[in-house]
Amino acid sequence: MTDPNLADPDYARHGGFPQFEPARPGPGFGRFLTAMRRAQDLAVSADPDRQTWDAAADRVEELVALLAPFEAAEGVGPANRVPGLPGAGSLLMPPYQVSEFTADGVALTVQFSRFHVGGNYAVHGGVLPLLFDSVFGMVIHATGRPISRTAFLHVDYRNVTPIDVPLTARGWLREAEGRKAFVNAELTDPDGTLLAEANGLMVRLLPGQP
Repeated sequence: MTDPNLADPDYARHGGFPQFEPARPGPGFGRFLTAMRRAQDLAVSADPDRQTWDAAADRVEELVALLAPFEAAEGVGPANRVPGLPGAGSLLMPPYQVSEFTADGVALTVQFSRFHVGGNYAVHGGVLPLLFDSVFGMVIHATGRPISRTAFLHVDYRNVTPIDVPLTARGWLREAEGRKAFVNAELTDPDGTLLAEANGLMVRLLPGQP
């Protein structure tokens, strides 16, 4: 990855995203995320009796009460700041792991689960733009482009995206023109079948622009 300050001397003065440092919250945070992801799956798939739902609600409310005093500002907690954890430690993100991160492109492995189902055990179509938008941001970072925001993101759905199957997402910079970076991405299954592809425009932020 090239130094973005070389490409843009005003890099640090652009608005938008703060520069967060990696977090080291300890192994408990990873265990917490694993359990939370499983809880998300069960929240959309379990069918217990009323008493069990009441007991589950009691325990979740206890967890909320435990963590509520520690709620912090963006970038202070470890969420989205632990690169070694699935989704960089963010429950918002699908549980991806980065396998390639160079100026030529980025690659992720990702496996969707019941939480991501839209119907017929296929991944909800709205989840894929979230994944692709994350890939676009990584491409910008990997190529050393200045801080940018998504101007548009177009997705073509080629095949049904399955759950519980390891998939590969790839992204690359197609063309750069001034403040504009045109990016592409694709999602494939283990056989190389194209499931979805995306193209988008990332625009460099101006100084002070949110």
